[in-house]
Order: sequence, then C-alpha cells, then structure tokens
Amino acid sequence: MLTAKNDNTSKVRGLRAGADDYLTKPFYMDELTARIVSLIRRYIRFGGKEGQAQILEFEGLTINLEERGITSGNGTFELPPKEFDVLLFLAKNQGKILTKRQIYEKVWGEEYVYDDSNIMAIISRLRKKIEENSGSPKYIQTVKGIGYRFNKEV
Repeated sequence: MLTAKNDNTSKVRGLRAGADDYLTKPFYMDELTARIVSLIRRYIRFGGKEGQAQILEFEGLTINLEERGITSGNGTFELPPKEFDVLLFLAKNQGKILTKRQIYEKVWGEEYVYDDSNIMAIISRLRKKIEENSGSPKYIQTVKGIGYRFNKEV
C-alpha cells in the first residue's frame, strides 16, 4: 500500500486487509525500489510455480518441500513430520523472531500449552542434522527469553 495515512491504526488495518507492505508518503524512491526488490525476492524464493520442484535454498542447506527432506553439509535427511514443519516455518519466516508459542500454535495447530521441552528437543535434533557445528548454529538461532529465528544472513 502507498498512502498518506501514517497512523498506526491505518497501517495495521492495511496489513491485516492483505497488503504485503505499507509505505507512507512522502517516501524516497530508493526505499520504494528496495521494498519492491525485497517482495520480488520473497516471491521467487517462496512462491514457486506449479509443476516445479518446491525447493528452498540457503547457504549450504536445501529444503525440499515435496520430499519433506533436507540436504546439508551433514548429508541428506528425510525429516520426521514435526521436525520438517518446524524447520519450514522458521525458514519461511527468515529473519523474524518467533516465540515458542507462535511455533507451537502454527506447527501443532492447537492452542499453546507450555510445551517448551518438546520444541527445544526438535530444535536440538534439527541442529544436529543441518548445522556444521550445533554448538554455534548458523541457521537456527536462539533468541534468549523469546524463541528462535532462522538466520536472515544465509
């Protein structure tokens, strides 16, 4: 959306109505161009076309949506359903900090009932499969006291 309305309520309404982005006037052309390029990049990475293999690629990590598997420096793995769903949710929200509640409610599809140990165990197993050094993770980062983030730099 490109609008002169710059109050918080208008922004929230616009985004909830389905806008991918919200830019207020006046604006700089460089910012508009950067936002457009970002949306195109996201579409290409996550949009996929019917008939094409749905694959997400990062530095040293490939996620195959059709086979529900991954290829990393540690090998090729077919992931159990919850591990794959957690990884996919994190990767599709690359760079965003996701709370354990958000992860649980999206992946399990039910209301969050303090289940941190289950999520932490899945993250730990994922790191062993995708990280070269699970003690210093490159892909799935812990944000202390909040949750996890898929590294935006990969």
